[in-house]
Amino acid sequence: MKRKILFVAALAAPLTFMAPVASAQTADTWKWQASIYAYLPDISGRTTFPDRNGGGGSTLDAETILDNLKMTFMGSLEASNGRWGMFTDAVYMDIGNTKSGYRDFTLGGSALPAGVDANASYDLKGWAWTLAGTWRIASDPASKMDVIAGARLFDMRQTFAYEVTGNVASIPAAGRAGTFEAKLSNWDAIVGVKGRFAFGEDRKWFVPYYADIGTGESDLTFQAMGGLGYSFGWGDVVAAWRYLDYDMKSGKKIESMTFNGPAIAAVFQW
Repeated sequence: MKRKILFVAALAAPLTFMAPVASAQTADTWKWQASIYAYLPDISGRTTFPDRNGGGGSTLDAETILDNLKMTFMGSLEASNGRWGMFTDAVYMDIGNTKSGYRDFTLGGSALPAGVDANASYDLKGWAWTLAGTWRIASDPASKMDVIAGARLFDMRQTFAYEVTGNVASIPAAGRAGTFEAKLSNWDAIVGVKGRFAFGEDRKWFVPYYADIGTGESDLTFQAMGGLGYSFGWGDVVAAWRYLDYDMKSGKKIESMTFNGPAIAAVFQW
């Protein structure tokens, strides 16, 4: 909770102390920017899978089994006209793994008995899609800042399958194998800031940043990104770190999810 309070304070500070000064821009001139990312996050989260057959289900911490990223896509599109603008950002991930001798989950609300482990497989597929409007509050040759307001969709599906091995006499026959599924589709309203600070000769080097926070069908979601970029004639190359966190409301099968890792992007402007 302290981490989240500090995040909100850091997000609010620039809006409190920075005067809303915008540079003169040519009206009715649309500027476009598209980014394609390679994103390699660590993923953690806690999910309670209901049993399709009416049993006790299973609880799993995703980080104990995940280490294979099957496919990821991350891209964004942005348009601006004067001080107004809009952008959309999408992250898609397909992640999974299979492990033998796995014990880090509960079955029917209880840990596996001594002498018992499992062959387990886990698969996660999902989208995080952001759509927002922007308003430029500050701009000069070296920096710019936009406030943003919009919504984010978090659509996630997880599948967990297991087959217990070892001393299974203590486990009823019906509980020795199973497949569980948990999914959700949440919309949340978000607000935040984004921008960049340029430095160096001809201001070709820059530090991009982004932060948002929101709530709605989720209890709380927040996202932060920062990195280092370099401008070329055709656009930019950016290396960054991106963090996306979700805490779900009580009673949700997927209790929490976090995506945290490096990204590299090619940014095209016209």
